[in-house]
Order: sequence, then structure tokens, then C-alpha cells
Amino acid sequence: MAVKSTVLLKAGLVLLMAAKVLPSVSSCDKGSYEMMISISCLTLFHEDMAALGQHLWCSWPDTLKTYEELTNCTYQEALKMDCFWPNQVVDHFFMEIHQIYFHDCALTGRLPHEPPMSILVPFIAVPVMITLLMTALVVWRSKHTEGVL
Repeated sequence: MAVKSTVLLKAGLVLLMAAKVLPSVSSCDKGSYEMMISISCLTLFHEDMAALGQHLWCSWPDTLKTYEELTNCTYQEALKMDCFWPNQVVDHFFMEIHQIYFHDCALTGRLPHEPPMSILVPFIAVPVMITLLMTALVVWRSKHTEGVL
């Protein structure tokens, strides 16, 4: 009984070491996968984004459907080619997409725009008025110094 448990323990340790040391075996050809997502997914995404218009690229509600279709396409291609998803190829692919299409977008995904005048005017007028008032107070005080000290 002790011999069997020792043999099983050794076999378990060997399998554990082999799993850690040996590279994982996958039938995924990363080069082919990258080519397939470029051909089938990226081409359609380029067409959809061109049809959308560059002025709407940063509008998340307008780009959401196209972006979801791109994500789903990369996932479907991974399934066809027996690749894990997400993987390093997909990460690199989406980094390139973001550098091309979304590099000027705000982090929140909203289109950048000027604040309304009702907000902008007080933020400009108040500091200007305080600066002028303080300057006038210093000049007035420097002319009327008697009895201060």
C-alpha cells in the first residue's frame, strides 16, 4: 500500500513539473490567426468606421455596435482556429485599432465640447474682477497710509 502511494505521489509530481516546465501545446497558429482577423474583421471594421464618419469616432453610442461586431469577429475566428481568446494577438490588434481610431477621444468616451456660456463666464469673470479689485485696493491703500501704523 505504501509503495503504491509513493509511486502515485512520484507520478503526480512528475506530471506537475511537466505542466510547469513544458510549453503548453495548442493547435493555434498565431500568424494565421492574425492574418484571418486582419482579413475578415479589420476590413469590415474599416468600412463601418469610414461609413460612420470621423467626427463620430469618439461617440461611444455611435461606435458601440461596430466595436462589438469587431470583438465578436475576433472571438469567432479564434474559435474556428482553436485559439484561446483573448490572447496576445487580440490585445495587440485592439491596441492598433485604438491608436488609429480612438487616440484623440476623451477617456470617458464622450465627444469633447466647450462648456456652456453660463458656466464659462463666471469662471472667467470672477477671477478677473477679484484681480482688478485687489489691484485697486492696493493702489488706494498706498495713497492713504496716514494713521495706519
